[in-house]
Amino acid sequence: MPTYEYECTRCGHHFEKFQSITADPLTSCPVCSGTLRRLIGTGGGLIFKGTGFYITDYRSEDYKQKAKKDKPETAGSTEKTSATKDTSSSSSTDTTRKKE
Repeated sequence: MPTYEYECTRCGHHFEKFQSITADPLTSCPVCSGTLRRLIGTGGGLIFKGTGFYITDYRSEDYKQKAKKDKPETAGSTEKTSATKDTSSSSSTDTTRKKE
């Protein structure tokens, strides 16, 4: 159901109301019984819940097979890079301890 925004022309009370698209607009303010004006809303937001939605979720089988062939090469180079970073960070820690 969409959310409609209303504003009272007499007291300025502003509120939102969940209503069916086919429902008649509200006419009376709940605070002062003045005349309501329905405002133009910004629309609903899009909310993704769960593990996520990615552009690769619905790829063709051909694409998925090619990606599997390329994956081991990419993973191996990443491991080498991270191993090099770990070694350099541990040696800088050892140097700091020697200075103390």
